[in-house]
Amino acid sequence: MLVQANTEPGKSAYVVVVGNEKGGSGKSTTAIHVAIALLNAGQRVATIDLDSRQQSLTHYIENRRNWARRSKVDLKIPTHFRVARVEGMRTDENEMAEFSHFAGAISEVEHSHDFVVIDTPGVDTYLMRLAHSMADTLITPLNDSFVDFDVLGTVDPATYTLTGTSHYSEMVREARRQRRVVDQEGTDWIVVRNRLSSLGSRNKRLLSQGLNELGLQLGFRCTEGFAERVVYREFFPRGLTALDDIDETTLGTRPNLSHVTAREEVQSLLAALRLPIDEKGRRRALARAEWFAGLDRPIELHDVVD
Repeated sequence: MLVQANTEPGKSAYVVVVGNEKGGSGKSTTAIHVAIALLNAGQRVATIDLDSRQQSLTHYIENRRNWARRSKVDLKIPTHFRVARVEGMRTDENEMAEFSHFAGAISEVEHSHDFVVIDTPGVDTYLMRLAHSMADTLITPLNDSFVDFDVLGTVDPATYTLTGTSHYSEMVREARRQRRVVDQEGTDWIVVRNRLSSLGSRNKRLLSQGLNELGLQLGFRCTEGFAERVVYREFFPRGLTALDDIDETTLGTRPNLSHVTAREEVQSLLAALRLPIDEKGRRRALARAEWFAGLDRPIELHDVVD
């Protein structure tokens, strides 16, 4: 569910940051699905890839653009920016150059787009911290295991009770504090449990208890994300998402139950995020849908002579 937001003249774009200090947690997959969901809702969306080494989101969008051209299908594509890595001799000069690139991307879209979705690297960098301090919504994907729980907090090995917070948790806490100092606004932090098993287990229950306890301490909400499905890996080479109109033309094969289930869990995640959209965006989405629906209708005589 996307909820309505107040619209103000000159209002800056709403910033969604996807962050986690561990790789392989599904950050880029989450980022592209959020971006496409917002585009489907009629929003003007920009994406920024700060992971200059892996560039997973950039590759995803390039694959999407190439597949749309090759298969001659209409795929919504956000305005995309990639902040290149600078590797000079001096760290301060590198950071200044990267900041300049990032600031340029933000300034280009902050008043012309409704949302900016930022994918961050899996390491602690200057730009990663800056992006976290800008977040209106922070999404932290987390693989559903205690190996990845360690990015947020530590537990007692005997009782599995919470014993402390992590470096990343403290970084987010500081970024949220800085955000409040600058504009008195808060950051909605959501931890998303990915690669969920359909089977119940003691580990799953203990992890859920640990996250709930840590969420009360650190101020984040917790929700379920993507299960371990081959279909998400199959989407990447063509830049597709579970929210696209999947058929044999776009997918290259017949859709199956796994595609339907993936779309349902993505929609469930988006409802939990409660991202704001404005009424103007809703009207744009409706007008676009009506236009495409009209393409398949035969021309009526009165449409020609009136």
